[in-house]
Amino acid sequence: MSRNRIIGAVEIGTTKVVVLVAEITEDHAINLIGYSRKNSAGVKKGEIIDFKQASTVTHAAIAEAEQMAGHNIDGIHLAISGNHLQGIFNKGSAHVSSHDGRVVEQDIQRAINDAKSRRLPEKRIYIHHIRNPFFLDGKPLKAPLGMQGENLEVGFWSVHAAEEVIGNYLHIVNGFGLGVDDMIVSSICSGEAVVFPQMKETGALVIDLGRGTTDFALYRNGYIVHTGVVCVGGDHFTNDLSTGLRVSAREAEQLKKVEGSLIKEEIDPKAKIWLRGDLSIGDRHFPANSIYSILHCRAEELLRVVHSEVKDFLNPEDSAGFHVILTGGGSQLRGMVELTQEIFELPVELGVPPNWVDESLRIPENSTAIGLLLYAANHQLSSRSAPGTSSGGLLGKIKNIFQPRKPQKV
Repeated sequence: MSRNRIIGAVEIGTTKVVVLVAEITEDHAINLIGYSRKNSAGVKKGEIIDFKQASTVTHAAIAEAEQMAGHNIDGIHLAISGNHLQGIFNKGSAHVSSHDGRVVEQDIQRAINDAKSRRLPEKRIYIHHIRNPFFLDGKPLKAPLGMQGENLEVGFWSVHAAEEVIGNYLHIVNGFGLGVDDMIVSSICSGEAVVFPQMKETGALVIDLGRGTTDFALYRNGYIVHTGVVCVGGDHFTNDLSTGLRVSAREAEQLKKVEGSLIKEEIDPKAKIWLRGDLSIGDRHFPANSIYSILHCRAEELLRVVHSEVKDFLNPEDSAGFHVILTGGGSQLRGMVELTQEIFELPVELGVPPNWVDESLRIPENSTAIGLLLYAANHQLSSRSAPGTSSGGLLGKIKNIFQPRKPQKV
């Protein structure tokens, strides 16, 4: 970069819109200078259901963050989630062409192009090609250039999305007069924020428990080998309490935060929990065990779905050092760590953003937005991408379709 760049990290979630503004220096250091958080509207389970509402809230959040920063944003990095996201593992290969059998750049590029050549159904688009190790005659290599062999192979975990959903998100940002530099899957963002490099090498599963969705990414030997989205989040816990106890959503949310626990030993089977505790009209009590049972049922179901998605990658023989890291607002529910450990039979810990982030922002709910900044600084704004990461596809195919336009009133 010829100068420091001002970038915005935007997360448009089910219940919140978070915007972080940072100055990225030439040596890729991050100086956080602006922040805004607004209650979301028009978004459900990672998809835009009311364009006008979602645009109004997002534009207000961007404007507020820019005002705090005292600078205009040069470009946006946008988190993306939702059930429309799917991943496939694509492999490519190339015969080593040089006379001495040593791998040259052209061999590497042919293998990469072969892996990325798989066509998608109509209305689908790749947003990530995440490289895994190369294999030269069956031996794994991070950097095959100059090595001697006959057959070079490479694999990519390729994430694709619905063009219509991607277009809606891009149009929201474009409507503010800004361009989107890249879209990054939410689970990858969270992994950037809470998973240390050594954990990625030994193996880690990051689970981001949001309000509308639960996103996850699995690392092996420093590479992302699987990602996914389950369209169940904290709101479903609240709705279950609301339905089961016949209380309002607001009252159920308060009960979840104050009285919710997934630890059976904490629950006195004879205890009663008051709705408000002020003996006013409508105040009543519930068995503490009822709250536990409702929350535990939903949490166990969700975690078992995630476990079923990744179990094939959890090899017992090489699980030494493997960790599960929980983040997002749902990770704060008492007992979530213990229940996850019981289901996965692996060490589990809470993940929080790095120490350089101001303490007021170092909360699990901000992991995705902070990870966006780290991703931008470490990969997208660097002349060389870090091993195992590549954004390929999105900018080349969509950027020319959805160009920034003049701000519009919505």
